[in-house]
Amino acid sequence: MFSKHVRKELSAYCHGELAPEESRRVAEHLIGCPRCRAEFEEVKLGVKLAEQMPQIAAPDSLWTDLQSLLAAQTDQVKVAGRDRSRFGILFQPSFAVTAAAIVLAIGFGIFWLYRSEARPFWEVARIGGSPRIGSARIGDKGKLTLGQWLETDGDSRARIEVGNIGQVEIDPNTRVRLLQTSPTEHRLELARGRMSARIWAPPRLFFVDTPSGVAADLGCAYTLEVDDAGGSLLRVTSGWVALQLRDRESMVPAGAACATRVGIGPGTPYFEDASESFRAALTKLDFEAKATDSKNGALDVLLSESRVRDTLALWHLLARLDAKDRARVYDAMAALVPPPSGVTRDGVLQLNEQMLQTWKDSLEKSWSGDSALRKAWIKVWTRGLGKIRGWQGKR
Repeated sequence: MFSKHVRKELSAYCHGELAPEESRRVAEHLIGCPRCRAEFEEVKLGVKLAEQMPQIAAPDSLWTDLQSLLAAQTDQVKVAGRDRSRFGILFQPSFAVTAAAIVLAIGFGIFWLYRSEARPFWEVARIGGSPRIGSARIGDKGKLTLGQWLETDGDSRARIEVGNIGQVEIDPNTRVRLLQTSPTEHRLELARGRMSARIWAPPRLFFVDTPSGVAADLGCAYTLEVDDAGGSLLRVTSGWVALQLRDRESMVPAGAACATRVGIGPGTPYFEDASESFRAALTKLDFEAKATDSKNGALDVLLSESRVRDTLALWHLLARLDAKDRARVYDAMAALVPPPSGVTRDGVLQLNEQMLQTWKDSLEKSWSGDSALRKAWIKVWTRGLGKIRGWQGKR
């Protein structure tokens, strides 16, 4: 899969210029390739900075200032006993630097003026009860602007339109805040409570910050709840979600769940039909204080209870355990699903990135049986692609 990266297509993909089939191919690749995903984040950052600069006509005084500067430079510069023409001055470094400074100063002045006046918002609809935006109750509809909190009490529910890329339903006793909305990033903060998201956008366009991690959608549907201690529980019903905190990341597919804890970040994802003892052992490995003998036998229970589908959790544990325990996890995984050609025991134990990704691609088939996880993701993303293109055509 990773012999053909998608770097050359990232700019066109980010701008929605690829054909649907090509867009799906790039999106699927980004799910499993950290290298291309990192480059995609850089492309999005560049696009974000460019899109924040509005297309506003330059003031007439700019050209007068440039002409005056050009005349002054022409009077000062002489080469071989004669003045250079005004066109020649254009290629002098001193003129280029001065002119660039003028253009940048005017450009940034316009940019900050634009930013101070712009007030992006999301539409909010009341589903029940009396949701509040700030201190004000909303009627049937309201607007959630940047920095504002939306809160529901025990009898209230609300629905948020996430720009043009999806919807979020807010359950009772929930508090969320709009942090950012732009063509390249939409971001909420979930301080407490429970929300359900349905997103039909390219990967990593919608984010939810919690006290213990960040949920990044990969074209999906999911629920996310935060408890009073700041821990969260993610349940994915369609597609994939990435849970992140600093350099720790968990990739959670449909049918799976993953918990987070303050100060630790995401735990290990697991399918919700795993045995109770498997899930209890996983929680002990993820979040309990360090102990000897693989958290007092938790790894023994985990490996003895593992099914083929539970290689989802085992794959994530490879990079989170020490060398001795990593070897045990590898052996258990290999007995359940032999590694594909090119993936060696030594390479995996050394955490070779290419081998880990190749094995993950192979394991995905066993997690879903008939690749239903990937098909579900494609279905959600394709359905939303038409909505995104329709919106872009109206801009």
